[in-house]
Amino acid sequence: MFSSTEILHPLSATTALPPMMNNPFYYRPHPLCRQAMDEVAAWLRQQSDRSPFRQECEAGKMFGVLLVSDSDGRLGYLAAFSGQVCGRGDWPGFVPMIFDYLQPDGYFMRHEKEIENLAPLISNEQEKTAQLIAANRQQHEQRRKVLQADIENFRQEMAASKLRRDAQRQAGEGNEAERIRESQYQKAELRRRRQKMRQEEEEWTAEERLLAGRTDELIARRKRMSDELQRWLFSHFRVVNGRGEWRSLIEVYGCIPPSGSGECCEPKLLQYAYSHQLKPLSMAMMWWGESPRGEVRHHGAYYPACNAKCKPLLGFMLQGIAVEDNQLLMPASQELPIVYEDDAVCVVCKPAGMLSVPGKSSRESVYSRLRLLWPHADTPIIVHRLDMQTSGLLVTAKTFEAYHELQRQFANHEIRKTYIALLEPAPSGKPTPPEGRISLPLRPDLDDRPRQLVDHTYGREAITDYRMLDDSRIELHPLTGRTHQLRVHCASSEGLGRPIIGDNLYGHPSTRLFLHAARITFRHPVSGEWLTFEQPPEF
Repeated sequence: MFSSTEILHPLSATTALPPMMNNPFYYRPHPLCRQAMDEVAAWLRQQSDRSPFRQECEAGKMFGVLLVSDSDGRLGYLAAFSGQVCGRGDWPGFVPMIFDYLQPDGYFMRHEKEIENLAPLISNEQEKTAQLIAANRQQHEQRRKVLQADIENFRQEMAASKLRRDAQRQAGEGNEAERIRESQYQKAELRRRRQKMRQEEEEWTAEERLLAGRTDELIARRKRMSDELQRWLFSHFRVVNGRGEWRSLIEVYGCIPPSGSGECCEPKLLQYAYSHQLKPLSMAMMWWGESPRGEVRHHGAYYPACNAKCKPLLGFMLQGIAVEDNQLLMPASQELPIVYEDDAVCVVCKPAGMLSVPGKSSRESVYSRLRLLWPHADTPIIVHRLDMQTSGLLVTAKTFEAYHELQRQFANHEIRKTYIALLEPAPSGKPTPPEGRISLPLRPDLDDRPRQLVDHTYGREAITDYRMLDDSRIELHPLTGRTHQLRVHCASSEGLGRPIIGDNLYGHPSTRLFLHAARITFRHPVSGEWLTFEQPPEF
């Protein structure tokens, strides 16, 4: 049972131990990890509603457990939470921070306070500067009007002088040389007056830059101090791997890592285990509480490690112990049925688990498979893509002319696609309308690619029409083609709130992602004939 008086919690083995450490980027929680997480969840529920710890965690927090065995082979588990809770990383019962930089009198907090103290100074200086600039602009505007009026009056004098000179020429009066000198003088004088106005405008601009520069130095100083503090933090933030090798985060990442690196559950758990001679056996991470705004996280759901912060770090920390392979990166040999083929296009039915185009791993793709069929051609050219875990119809072009025409049809939303999916059960009290339209703009999660976020400010338009075929089976018609569009639209609380079964990013893992591209209609790029292909899902 989880106890806040201990960090290593005993666990009774109700099933066989895992044969080796699971891969944190692709896993299904081991039954013993679920058992351990159930104990952590029970403890969280027992906390008072007024407990600051519980209140902050229910706003959304990632928790992790790591099964370990000690030198005598006794089984237990460690528990951790991501980041801090209520500004602390040292809550009883959970592993501590890898590097506790939050001590009130410590180097980090003292220097962070100095940086924070610059904020009101910068704000006050910016306010004063804005007032001075506004006053100077008012004076400059008045001066500009005076100069413009002077130039306009002089131009009118020049026009009157020209009329007088022209009249003298017609009457044969006066001295032509004097008229020429007068004209040249007036033109030069007009240029001088215009030059004076430009010079004063340049002086006004320089004055504004000088005034603005009063805050620039403070802002630059704050940035220098912040950069230096980040470098100090990550150079003192040291982690160890399964071989007993120590590295600073700067050495692991080869640069200043993303903010918050080393504070996720996984590295905290491994660091404590290695530092206390405990053998890591298996880990799992579960989301507790509300979903973050725009992000799809479900209370009680298990999630893989993030990529931006954890991938380089865990790549180092897991060295020296046996770890399962990431199945998403493993090669796989699968059939690739060809549904239709002619001299211009080829339509295939991509199986779940096959990439559309080559990735970073050696895993095969539709592109690589078709290249084997046509080794001497410059094609096939992948016209559009399906997620690796999505199965179904995929159109490829066998000529560049066909490729460009199909691309045009996709860009103009002329191609119609239908997907079939199986959804998780609807949340209680929220029935799913039988049909409708979902419009939620999406953008990449920069800290955890390829995850996508709902972002109403910076996201790109994403629209999906849908029709429920029964309680769980749904027909989806994407009108745009954003990454993970259907998966997020189904899973997001702003959409259907029902993840597609098997969606390990936005829902819960299963034997596969139950999403299939079942129908596609497009105009043949050569004949112009409308073609429709259908391939029902196997589920």
